[in-house]
Amino acid sequence: MSTNNSSNKINIPEARAALEQFKYEVANEIGVPLKQGYNGDLTSAQNGYVGGYMVKKMIEAQERQMAGKNYTK
Repeated sequence: MSTNNSSNKINIPEARAALEQFKYEVANEIGVPLKQGYNGDLTSAQNGYVGGYMVKKMIEAQERQMAGKNYTK
């Protein structure tokens, strides 16, 4: 049974390809053998590590961008 109530939807559809590429780059960087297609042989820990590391890198990139700008309201 599959429902489409996923919280993993992409908010900016134009970013889909870049996010997919980023996912594979991160997986390669941390040594997780992620491949296109079926990845049911990976553990939930491996998959979680990829997602968590992606978030960490995105936050770091945003912090670098914000450090160069004056954010006052």
